[in-house]
Amino acid sequence: MIRENDTTSPEPLLEVRGLCKFFPIFSKSIFRRRVATVKAVNNVSFNLLPGETLGLVGESGCGKTTCARTILRALDPTGGQAWFASSRGRVDLATLRPRNLKPLRTEMQMIFQDPFSSLNPRMSVESIVGEPLVIHRIARGSELAERVAQMLRMVGLKPEHMRRYPHEFSGGQRQRIGIARALIMRPSLVIADEAVSALDVSVQAQVINLLADLQDELKLTYIFVAPDLSVVRHISNRVAVMYAGRIVELAPTEAIFDDPQHPYTRALISAVPLPDPDAKMDFRLAGEVADPANLPQGCSFHPRCPATCDKCSAEMPELTETCPGRRTACHLAGK
Repeated sequence: MIRENDTTSPEPLLEVRGLCKFFPIFSKSIFRRRVATVKAVNNVSFNLLPGETLGLVGESGCGKTTCARTILRALDPTGGQAWFASSRGRVDLATLRPRNLKPLRTEMQMIFQDPFSSLNPRMSVESIVGEPLVIHRIARGSELAERVAQMLRMVGLKPEHMRRYPHEFSGGQRQRIGIARALIMRPSLVIADEAVSALDVSVQAQVINLLADLQDELKLTYIFVAPDLSVVRHISNRVAVMYAGRIVELAPTEAIFDDPQHPYTRALISAVPLPDPDAKMDFRLAGEVADPANLPQGCSFHPRCPATCDKCSAEMPELTETCPGRRTACHLAGK
């Protein structure tokens, strides 16, 4: 499904509307009846402007990685839309047939979390980074080697590393190889799925600075998936906080940290370690993360929330604008 660009007004690079990804759970009997549904991503909506970085944060299991993979169609969505401003016009990624997705892979890529398992140990660096060029029939032979060498220089590696294999590199170097593979096609949209979570703290800073420099140089747009709010603060323009498959708060980065409006956002920020041995957490949560296969009635967060009302247990709050540029899914937001 494709519609032409509207040249009268600037449009976002990515426009997600009501995106859903559900996983059925079947019984173990021979009849395999559906007994439950895991609502991993449930009615997610946001816009992403060209050149922007959106941080997608939340606890493990909140659905942020599933959301990212569904946008890129690594997983087929259950419902919703994901309009992408490609070079061919505005394309709804959620409804495209698989054969129509291949040409768009040159414009959107993913950087994976684990640099150890995301690289084929039997392939050289030249084969790993250059494989997208071969698949899309863009370059071969000496031209391929030249483009791979150029990309390796951009990510802080040397051209002579092309003949080596992944096991010969450190974790940070392997992630740089993964970044080079994602950027070799010069995409406009890049999703970094916890790209620094498996790295040492000192290496994390190097990779984050590299991603920021590459964004300026190559005019990239990022969705940065991370569980660590302190990391997101340094690279994101806006932050979307997810809980139990839904976005509960979406706001500019500094507004999120200076004045969090959702209780869950306040809990995440309070959990960020401070360089002060006497500092204490002033906001703690009770209970367990909501089960996406058995969500509570009303607001999914209300069993753990320290401030609730009768409406919280009866009605799911919508993600509404509480002030310009800021949206919150809480009945008590701003009160």
